[in-house]
Amino acid sequence: MTFGGICKDAFYFLEKEINIIKIALIAHDKKKEEIIELAKKYKDVLVEYELYATGTTGTLIMRETALPIHRMKSGPLGGDQQIGAMLANGELGLIIFLCDPLTAQSHEPDVSALLRLCDLQKIPLATNAGSATIMLESLKNGNFSTKV
Repeated sequence: MTFGGICKDAFYFLEKEINIIKIALIAHDKKKEEIIELAKKYKDVLVEYELYATGTTGTLIMRETALPIHRMKSGPLGGDQQIGAMLANGELGLIIFLCDPLTAQSHEPDVSALLRLCDLQKIPLATNAGSATIMLESLKNGNFSTKV
């Protein structure tokens, strides 16, 4: 298959060569407003990257920012696992997952697996607005690197 005369395999290679960072955006229900505010504040930064999100989070961010986002299923319905599969396959470079530490989650095993995969794959993970801000500022200033 070709895209504008470029072979699909060459396009994949080019994408890997220029190191496009794919970012996942996830938030528990009580943290959705926080992730929306971050997305609005850093819209000019996020628009430069390929964005993925769990269903509801992605819908809300898109509604408020008009950012293009690939939406997965809702977290409890398998969206966390879809993001986890991308992570396991080396397809993501940064995860912003605003967790609610005070509310039990029905899909807690999926959340734990996703966090564990970030550690295994050495992928930067922000679980609160403070760490997300540091990572987004790093992207904005051109200082962000996923190389260890």
